[in-house]
Amino acid sequence: MKKPEKVKDLEEFGRVQLSKSFFMREFLHSEISQIEGIPNIPDDPDLAIEAGKNLCEKVLEPIQDELGRISIRSAYRSCDVNQRGNEKGYNCASNEKNYAGHIWDKRNGEYIGATACVIVTSFVPYYKKQVIGQH
Repeated sequence: MKKPEKVKDLEEFGRVQLSKSFFMREFLHSEISQIEGIPNIPDDPDLAIEAGKNLCEKVLEPIQDELGRISIRSAYRSCDVNQRGNEKGYNCASNEKNYAGHIWDKRNGEYIGATACVIVTSFVPYYKKQVIGQH
């Protein structure tokens, strides 16, 4: 699949099912992308899909099966989005350190990979009570 350059192509890419519960679209949201006006679209969609499928099938689905619904907080970042996040101090490591991490469409050497920060919904009340002291 080539890099989506039209809305229709990006819609199609977003509809790629990565596992029984997750679609690519869920992983493309980025506050940095939104605020900075930088598209968060993979240069290599096929590699991003492969990495995302592994993440979803081997990590996220088992977590969700055991702990209930999870929400995606932060996941895929394009090189441009990640670089801006690094430059502006938005808690992003350098691109090279994020290859096969948040940057799913670049290999880290010979390895592919993907990272996602998630919220375990069932833990939210515990967090609010125990960590931030809300009752």
